[in-house]
Amino acid sequence: MRKRLAIIDRDKCHPMECGNYLCAKLCPVNRAGADCIFPGDDPAKKARIDEFLCTGCGICPNRCPFGAIQIINLPDTLNKDPVHRYGENLFELYSLPSPLFGQVTGILGKNGIGKSTALKIMGNLLKPNLGRWQNPPDFKEVIAYFRGTENQKFLEKLHRNEITLSYKPQQVDLIPKQFSGTVRELLTKVDTKGKMGQVAEQLHLAKFLENEISTISGGELQRTAIAAAVLKEANLFLLDEPTSFLDIKQRINTSLFIRSLATPEKAIIAIEHDLIILDYMTDVMNIMYGQEGAFGVVSGIKSTREGINAFLEGFLKEENVRFRDRPLKFDKTQDARKVLPRNLISWDNIQKKLGNFDLRTERGTLYKNEIIGILGENGIGKTSFIKILAGLIAPDSGTVDTQVKVAYKPQYLETTSDLTVSEFLLEAIAKYPHQLIKPLDLEKLFSQKLSELSGGQLQRVALAHCLSQDAQLFLLDEPSAYLDVEQRLVISKVIKTVAQERDVAILVVDHDLLFMDYISDRLVVFSGTPAQNGLLRGPFPLEEGMNAFLRELGITLRRDPVSHRPRINSPGSVKDREQRDENKWYY
Repeated sequence: MRKRLAIIDRDKCHPMECGNYLCAKLCPVNRAGADCIFPGDDPAKKARIDEFLCTGCGICPNRCPFGAIQIINLPDTLNKDPVHRYGENLFELYSLPSPLFGQVTGILGKNGIGKSTALKIMGNLLKPNLGRWQNPPDFKEVIAYFRGTENQKFLEKLHRNEITLSYKPQQVDLIPKQFSGTVRELLTKVDTKGKMGQVAEQLHLAKFLENEISTISGGELQRTAIAAAVLKEANLFLLDEPTSFLDIKQRINTSLFIRSLATPEKAIIAIEHDLIILDYMTDVMNIMYGQEGAFGVVSGIKSTREGINAFLEGFLKEENVRFRDRPLKFDKTQDARKVLPRNLISWDNIQKKLGNFDLRTERGTLYKNEIIGILGENGIGKTSFIKILAGLIAPDSGTVDTQVKVAYKPQYLETTSDLTVSEFLLEAIAKYPHQLIKPLDLEKLFSQKLSELSGGQLQRVALAHCLSQDAQLFLLDEPSAYLDVEQRLVISKVIKTVAQERDVAILVVDHDLLFMDYISDRLVVFSGTPAQNGLLRGPFPLEEGMNAFLRELGITLRRDPVSHRPRINSPGSVKDREQRDENKWYY
């Protein structure tokens, strides 16, 4: 058996530019006369590594000037062939998720470890090759590989065309580039069951059914994409990040809608990084772990609560596998700041009419060196308020005591630019290599164009670009979108560091309540009716703000006794009733 994986990123490997196969010249096995590293048989003759001859000395990955090589010692537990490998020195996937009919299965894991590959195999879009890309196995061999597992039954049904699939992709913002017309026209086109009216009502689409796809917001686009997926005749629904761009109210409604899809004849698999929503939406889950861009492993099925806690701990007890060297902790630490707050900007009784929308605020102040979370539904005036603070919009009445220089990371990110990441981040690279570039792990992306980046990569690049600007007030609109749980923890620490070290205020609009609970010093709460009126109250202390927001949402949160993460109480449960009676909506 192989002891290690050698992964070569073909896009980054440039054998002539590094000095004619520098890796091969430095390899001790090559120097001893064997061909461990050699030119490939592709037209560009990219380097290849023989995994059986490789000794894992670590010289080639450390010396490759383009960072194209990864050498990974395989865990002892991976003692069988992969389910699929893309080719020599390319990514490989071990095992598959378990769709259970009548239940919602969650998938939780880092980005870049094969979640999409797994879904392609489940959807019959990719034939598993059991690692034999040159000599693919026949169906009997694939079934023998999975003998005695739930996946055997599933693949047999797939082979007999008894499984029909519907897939909602991750990047819904690409839909307007592929379809032109109204929301109603798109949904009518895919509606094979005559249930468009019913689904539109459940997902609250009625207000924008006649709007052009190109003009609707990210949250509206997400709900349209979910509707399009479920209107197709299918018995397996694969939903890739179904709550990105949805506000918390919509996330809860969408979770209940997805749960309602699970019948004895239907299975749902959902990839989700918002842990509170994953917990609320799913019955069971698979954890995926491994190394980004190299290999991915799917754990056995677990109850959702146990699975999330095991993921945070980084340890799978049943498999006896530790996949992270330290647990992820979102525990809230008490603010130890002893200095008196220093005002940055204040406002009082602002009123502004924007078309048919009315925005009002009470009195409030932002301080230097703090992070303010902004909670509220979409379309309730959050961005308009920031523009007033920045002096881009004048209020009709009320006062803002000073103007501050504002830097803004928008909700929607530019995906068509031919600029490279290093060109786009010139200022961040020069000024903040240790504060931004290194923790956000951006160096490996420098040579890529913005248009080539995934959603998560683009989010981290946009965040670094915004936080590198010379400003006193930063607004980050949905910085957690497309990021996995581990990346969300990293960016929250980066944001905290910037606020403290540069003595600035940072406003964060996000709908991941766990992320907001962890990152916020104080909270601004918007209430009102989307697209009609919005009232801004606060900033409040964290507990007071959360209580006000959750009361309006009509949900209560408790802490998990093991991981201390927030969890939504089941409506009407003993815990839910107790907290409502005590007026403690937040823990």
